[in-house]
Amino acid sequence: MMLPSHTFRSALLACAAATLPLSWASAAEPIRIVFQNGRSVPISSVALQGDKLTITAAFESFTPGQSFPLAMADHVFGEKPAELNPGIALLLMGKPADALKLLEPIVAAQRITAKIPGNFWLDAARASLVAHAVNGNSAKCVEIGKEISDATPAQGIDPFVSLGKALLLPASTSAEDRQVALGDLTTDNLPADVCAYAAFYRGNLLSELKRDPDPAKALQQNAAALEAYLMVPCIYPSGGMVLNSVAELRAAEFLVTLDRREEAVALLNSSLREATGTLVAEEARKRLESLK
Repeated sequence: MMLPSHTFRSALLACAAATLPLSWASAAEPIRIVFQNGRSVPISSVALQGDKLTITAAFESFTPGQSFPLAMADHVFGEKPAELNPGIALLLMGKPADALKLLEPIVAAQRITAKIPGNFWLDAARASLVAHAVNGNSAKCVEIGKEISDATPAQGIDPFVSLGKALLLPASTSAEDRQVALGDLTTDNLPADVCAYAAFYRGNLLSELKRDPDPAKALQQNAAALEAYLMVPCIYPSGGMVLNSVAELRAAEFLVTLDRREEAVALLNSSLREATGTLVAEEARKRLESLK
């Protein structure tokens, strides 16, 4: 169901107003695993051996050879890897191969933390799965999908596996069926990040469709794509700031063509704030300059 223009306007302006300026900070110290007793150790000084964490390098009161049950790890502490957000931005801006150059090293370096709360591995691994799906690499999707599901056993097969399958549908699949597959992944019973990725790629699919020669029908097609993009920051904002920012960037394109400049500027400013330090921010800045 298409939302009326005034509903779009209210929703996106509310989203933009609610967004606070944020920036990506560089890691000030090594990422650590914090145990239940409060002691912590850098992940570079630990190896995962079965269901145990083994100290591989002396650190403070830890000595090489000591082992601790993985269940004793309480959470991961530290700044998000500096390459994670730029990697996700590259993926969403249509550069999956470049994205993987940033994401895969994080997946490898953070793998030891995959089952520990607060880890950065899951975000990088899930984005990598999406990148491989966009590249059409089903084998890598299966491989990393199993790793993700093993790291999140409580929910069975991770929903990102279904997202990967939807993105891997062959070119012979009708556009309508591809839309349905992605739309089925924007439901309340799925995690916000899955829904956000699905809505974003559904927006991409809708925006790429050949426009109907009938102006009224072409307008409906544009409205459908705009709605899909706005779902990301307005319905699934917790899916990720980079996702929000790229969806806002895409939505702003449609708003400009509809001569809704004020709303487009609001979204571009929000995109700029949310994606500082990525190529998304650079693109948002350029488009803001062009609207002056």
